[in-house]
Amino acid sequence: MTVSYDREVYGRLLLDVLPVSIDSDEENARIEGVFNDLWNKKKISPEEEKLFLLLADLLEDYGRKVVGELPAMAPRELLASLMEDNGLKQTDMTEVFGTQSVVSEVLAGKREITKKQAKALSERFAMRIDAFI
Repeated sequence: MTVSYDREVYGRLLLDVLPVSIDSDEENARIEGVFNDLWNKKKISPEEEKLFLLLADLLEDYGRKVVGELPAMAPRELLASLMEDNGLKQTDMTEVFGTQSVVSEVLAGKREITKKQAKALSERFAMRIDAFI
């Protein structure tokens, strides 16, 4: 399903942010700051969502350039690795999973990651959704 957006409003957002292909840690930090600001908003407009997804792609591409491709791993293993790398605890993931017990079950392999959760994880970690499915 494609969400409609106002091209003029989106254009103004692009002019404000000036997203570009990331080729330095400084540019990465700038783009990541805007990305995090959007992530932390309670509600975002369709235009901000479109910008958010663009920034996620740029950050993911830069991550691949710097770190390389992540080795293939099960979604729960990837989640555990990302949580460890980012210093996150199970309680930090309740906004995605609802409760800490669900996070625990996913990490233990007792429960699969849902499509809704995979989408939220892809946005949270600026990765492709298929990494969590």
